[in-house]
Amino acid sequence: MKGYTMTESEMKFAQLIWEKEPVSSGELVRLCEKEFSWKKSTTYTMLKKLCDKKIFQNQEAVVTARLTREDYLQSKSETFLEENFGGSLPVFLAAFMKRKNLSGQQIAELKDMIEKYEER
Repeated sequence: MKGYTMTESEMKFAQLIWEKEPVSSGELVRLCEKEFSWKKSTTYTMLKKLCDKKIFQNQEAVVTARLTREDYLQSKSETFLEENFGGSLPVFLAAFMKRKNLSGQQIAELKDMIEKYEER
């Protein structure tokens, strides 16, 4: 699943689709005109790019996700860890915590996540 990337404008467009899907391509054009002041051609160009990246599909004028928002973010997180921290979550957390103190609630949430992971 690694390798999915989107520009800032593609991400805003993707967020709109994820919120509204399934959405007709005609309705998507109207939404993008309202939200981003895009012309029909801009919407279809952007949609084609994201369909080519296999993030969305447009079948019979209905746009749906091939990749959920959560799966996209997971892929992006894995790529970030791999490229910047050798794929090591502990190395990332150590670097993060050097500059920022975790709250008691954040520590409890992390402990809970680890416990749930260990139960798997």
